Amino acid sequence: MSVTKTQMTTLLEQEVKGLSSYLDSDDYSNACDDASRETGWAFPVAEGFQTYWVKTRAKRHIFFYLMSESAHKFKFEAINLQHRFEHYKSIIDFMDRQFEEAKEEYAADFTGANAVDLFGTKIDAGFRYEEDTGRDMSYDTDTETNFSPSGN
Repeated sequence: MSVTKTQMTTLLEQEVKGLSSYLDSDDYSNACDDASRETGWAFPVAEGFQTYWVKTRAKRHIFFYLMSESAHKFKFEAINLQHRFEHYKSIIDFMDRQFEEAKEEYAADFTGANAVDLFGTKIDAGFRYEEDTGRDMSYDTDTETNFSPSGN
């Protein structure tokens, strides 16, 4: 099963509900598009790993939109509106660090590569000898060179 962009938008609206008064539907859609471009996964995304990271990155983009909107706020006497800006920035920095760590730890999941493809291949020389006599069997027709690991 997979998650569509509409379903992802609904999930985001549910999870950032307290901030919804500062956002409109275009913000959620743009955040989904930005997350899709960033991860390289197109909608619909697979449930599980891809859904989690697209949703997490979309939230990060929503926080960036809110931070950008708060950037023009100013400090007036005891009211410190820049704190909102700083809080969004610290959340975004934390989320970016998490994403970078996850890309390293789960490289195969992000690239869609088979784990075998992430490592080098060992190719034997193809020499083969009879155990008891030591006779060279390297050029016999039934001798096969060992390639490992295989994709099977």
